[in-house]
Amino acid sequence: MKHHAIVCRCEDITEQDVIDAIHQGYTDLEELRRKLRIGMGPCQGRVCISLVKKILEKETGKKVSVESYPTSRPPVIPISLGALAKKTRGENETKS
Repeated sequence: MKHHAIVCRCEDITEQDVIDAIHQGYTDLEELRRKLRIGMGPCQGRVCISLVKKILEKETGKKVSVESYPTSRPPVIPISLGALAKKTRGENETKS
């Protein structure tokens, strides 16, 4: 039975994608993160890591320790949304 439930919305990863990766030999969270890019989207894994942990435990029969959780990697220099949204005069404007 195929599992089409979305596990990671940021990277559009389904439960079946995770199960397939585990069956291919990716058997810890760090390996799955590198293979599927879980935890690398805008939410930094706040939603998907716990779901992937449960799937991994179910498929392997092994408990996943908290120490194996991938570390979040925020930007080196934080940028405000205002700075990103700000546009200079004349940019994307047409003259009437």
